[in-house]
Amino acid sequence: MEKRSINILMTGVTGTCLAGMLAAGVAFASSDDGVQQITPSKEPIAARQDLAGQKDPKAASLPEEAGGTATKKLTPGTTSVPTSVPTSKPTKKRAQKALLTGTTTASYFWDDGSGIAGDTGAPASGKPMQKGMFASPSWPLLTKVKVTYNGRSVIGFVGDRGPGEPSHRGIMLDLDTYTFRYLLDGKKPKSNYNAGTSQGHLKGVKYEVLQWGSGPGKKGKPQPFGS
Repeated sequence: MEKRSINILMTGVTGTCLAGMLAAGVAFASSDDGVQQITPSKEPIAARQDLAGQKDPKAASLPEEAGGTATKKLTPGTTSVPTSVPTSKPTKKRAQKALLTGTTTASYFWDDGSGIAGDTGAPASGKPMQKGMFASPSWPLLTKVKVTYNGRSVIGFVGDRGPGEPSHRGIMLDLDTYTFRYLLDGKKPKSNYNAGTSQGHLKGVKYEVLQWGSGPGKKGKPQPFGS
């Protein structure tokens, strides 16, 4: 009786073990070869690295074509320089068109009201005597004029009347002492009243009327004084 009970007990234990081993074998054999298979995640690699906290901070950024932002390392002390710098073309200043041109013989004067060296009084325009003031026998006062001689030029204005009698002999411009001497040889006069040269006239001075003045006088070709 005792021996039979032991046999029954052993049979039950053995059956239980076999059932357990069979179930374990079925659970492990999820594939034919008995190797566990892992399906690759469809999540982007970069996202997985971020989630895992494993992204290398020194890793270079992907080029823009690969979906990243391109970066460029600069060495200390250097700055990025644009490949092209917009430049503006210098504008050329247009020469003022002459309203009247011609040539004449010019003398020189300096009238400041002192009475020195034939000084006849203050200029007729009411402007003080100065460099760049010319005298014309007929042009309107304050007319803007450019004079050229020996490759040198001066732009001035008609501020007085003159020459007087010489204008009837073809001398149609009186230049201030400084302009006269500069046109002659590029130098300065000895004084306001003396050009510092034995040459009292410049023949073939080119004149260009750039703007007619608003003062009294006649436009056009210069006329002798008093005519």
